[in-house]
Amino acid sequence: MQFEVIATCNTTRARVCRMELAHGVTMLPTFMPVATQAAIKGLTPEQVESLGITLILNNTYHLNLRPGIKTLNEVGGAHNFQGWKRNLLTDSGGFQLVSLSKFTKIMEDGALFASPFTGEPTMLTPEESISIQHCIGADIIMQLDDVVSSLTTGPRVAEAMERSVRWLDRCIEQHERSGRCDRQNLFAIVQGGLDAELRDRCLQAMIARKDRVAGYAIGGLSGGEEKDVFWRIIKQCAEQLPADRPRYAMGVGFAEDLLVCVALGVDMADCVFPTRTARFGVALTFKGPLNLRLRKHAESIEPIDENCPCPTCSSRMSRAMLHHIVTLETAGAHAVTQHNLVFQAQVMGRARDAIIEGRFPNYLRTFFENYFGNQGYPEWCVNALRSVGIDLLEGKDLPLIPGSGVKWEYSDAA
Repeated sequence: MQFEVIATCNTTRARVCRMELAHGVTMLPTFMPVATQAAIKGLTPEQVESLGITLILNNTYHLNLRPGIKTLNEVGGAHNFQGWKRNLLTDSGGFQLVSLSKFTKIMEDGALFASPFTGEPTMLTPEESISIQHCIGADIIMQLDDVVSSLTTGPRVAEAMERSVRWLDRCIEQHERSGRCDRQNLFAIVQGGLDAELRDRCLQAMIARKDRVAGYAIGGLSGGEEKDVFWRIIKQCAEQLPADRPRYAMGVGFAEDLLVCVALGVDMADCVFPTRTARFGVALTFKGPLNLRLRKHAESIEPIDENCPCPTCSSRMSRAMLHHIVTLETAGAHAVTQHNLVFQAQVMGRARDAIIEGRFPNYLRTFFENYFGNQGYPEWCVNALRSVGIDLLEGKDLPLIPGSGVKWEYSDAA
């Protein structure tokens, strides 16, 4: 990996970086679409690449189960298997310790899974996770970590954090033995739940291993915790992580969340949100999400966004057409998925441009004004951005929205 900081914001901790991997350059900050099973649902690799996306995510746990390592080895890795020519990151399987916990037993050696397909037991150790990721051939590989729900409290959180540090050492040893450090880059994952002291301890331990890892992820969040706690953990971690390594916030996908994380110093994020919500008929725009299932869109001949360069909008496929087919015909899901991925790319691309041009604070103010309008701003976003020198409410008389403050169209009256 070649990693270079290109520009920084004079007000916030936002920055623009150039990350060169074996399959090309990815500019940061960026959003990574999730192709869990080696496919972004509804799109071909050529379509995804044509949208300007240079880095996607596959899942180690799922690819190990199907198609399996034998097939991946025979075809020469996941790039060849899925026909993807650009950069690829693999999650280690640690998240499945939470999402599939009823199938999982955690031990010091590793995680014992019962396959959700066959029921057969499978032991995933740190060494095995790294070996599988070597077979997959991802440009960025993640350590196996002991993940607990972000809502977990008590001694289990400290146990998981300490085990994640021990497992990192085992992942490092396995990776260095492989001779693949020149083309596959290992990231550590900071754990510690919502406990600031545990996070500090984990950060200290993992930063001590800086010379043996290529980057860092902030894990164990986006699991239902209060947003006002979420941003404080992100800020705590981003402030301490080395400036010469990429910083990756795992599981972050809402546009406002992405921009707050960028302002706090995060470079990368991933989430199933934009593709999953497309399949439910919701299109993401700079004026807020559009629920295309609502009757008010049934006669609109406008595209989702007049200024969007995605294939769906540039071909002027109407909201009425999308209302007619979305959630019923696969073409509708495909069309909205392409739009949503371009929207995510635009959110981050405009952030990069604004940082380079020295106008990132104004970009944030404009985004929130357009996205939330006069209904008020999420209180947690206002608090988070104030912590890095931006007051979204300066000169405005708007209410603060408690909780997550997520904006949705729930009815035709919205």
